[in-house]
Amino acid sequence: MALQLYNTKTRQKELFKPVVEGRVGIYSCGPTVYSDPHLGHARGPIIMDTLKRWLEHSGYKVRFVMNVTDVGHLTDDADAGEDKLLKRAKLEQLEPMEIAEKYFWAYFDAMAALGVRRPDIVPKASGHITEQIEMTQELIKLGYAYEREGNVYFDVSAWEAYGELSGRKTDDLIEGTRVEVRSDKDDPRDFALWKRAEPEHIMRWKSPWGEGFPGWHIECSVMSTKYLGDEFDIHGGGLDLIFPHHECEIAQAKAAGKDFARTWMHWNMITLEGEKMAKSKNHFVTLEELFAQFDPLVIRFHLLRSHYRSVSDFSQESLEASAQGLKRLLDTYHELKRRSTTDARDDSPFQAYRTAFAEALNDDLNTPQAIAVLFDATREINTQLAQQPSAAYIRGAMTLYEDYLGEIFGVLGASTADAKEDVLDGLLELLIGQRQEARLKRDFQTSDAIRDRLAGLGITLEDTAEGSRWKLN
Repeated sequence: MALQLYNTKTRQKELFKPVVEGRVGIYSCGPTVYSDPHLGHARGPIIMDTLKRWLEHSGYKVRFVMNVTDVGHLTDDADAGEDKLLKRAKLEQLEPMEIAEKYFWAYFDAMAALGVRRPDIVPKASGHITEQIEMTQELIKLGYAYEREGNVYFDVSAWEAYGELSGRKTDDLIEGTRVEVRSDKDDPRDFALWKRAEPEHIMRWKSPWGEGFPGWHIECSVMSTKYLGDEFDIHGGGLDLIFPHHECEIAQAKAAGKDFARTWMHWNMITLEGEKMAKSKNHFVTLEELFAQFDPLVIRFHLLRSHYRSVSDFSQESLEASAQGLKRLLDTYHELKRRSTTDARDDSPFQAYRTAFAEALNDDLNTPQAIAVLFDATREINTQLAQQPSAAYIRGAMTLYEDYLGEIFGVLGASTADAKEDVLDGLLELLIGQRQEARLKRDFQTSDAIRDRLAGLGITLEDTAEGSRWKLN
């Protein structure tokens, strides 16, 4: 089964065909770096990271671009309000770029803990002011934008296709602006490409229309096409960005003569204890707070257990269930690792599982179904382990976990839990060695004392023809 992805624009699954054969260009809307990364920041990067891993595993060469917004994102998500970074800078009594740098690194440190690999290119809005001015000038020249008192707006009435992504009609679009109509706008639907900087505004650049700063939407139209070309394969973002942000992106880019993104992937929201997260109601949790309770890779695994287009709920109970589920998979992998004695492997017993796993991910990145395949495989592998399978079988089973839990899902890598497992494994091997030495000397009192002491700690030793093994009760 070839890869199919749900395209928000056409509202159906489509066979994935890249613009350039063998190569894939992906753009994803990244964070506005003005506060600590929270749970809502985790889902998109994990989804895009998993998609990229799967595409590369499938033989594609992938370029993944994710922007960072460090200017122009106003508190009303439209054309009114205060710049989010400026507001935070005043609160913390820092320069806006200090705020941007502080939370930029906080964000990427959190993503690294979640096993998210860095994008290939991470452009910042403030580093592409020249290109944003150039696109704005082009839109004015082509008759799709106009200037009013130092502000430049996109003329929505001049672009008949506006609303094609969200499916909104004119009345919905006016209501969707959510802000009072500025007196200098020709139409309430029009949105800012460039904003005039008031005297107290710190972040400002020279432009043909006076000193100002770019609007929020234009940065993504500029940076995606700069690094991926006028037409690229996949544009990702949360459902909340479909309107107005992504709708505006499409209008700007296409009006400027660019074919823009072929496939639009949108992930659903995360709820906390069954309720939508809201900073205004203090109903949210930072990733730092969450990491204090759970291994970050458990959080990653939990997010992969629900399809990206469905709501993912976080609660103490659901996270503990995910932690136990991941532990079952990892316990089997570590047992295989302990028994592994050869590099030669037999993959034939696992071909059906590999086929089912691939079919799941090729069906619109159905990660929960793919995880179900791994649980099915784990049950069979555990049954075989009780029957002393061949060394080649053990190596083949290990490779299954390394390919899918490791390479694709990214939850097999080094983590706090894995480090503790390695230390525990090493210490137990020492004790098992001492016990074996005592048995050879017929010092059964010491041998039994080691076994009983470990049993009291919840660790069972099993003596087999291949030697002693341990397992946690």
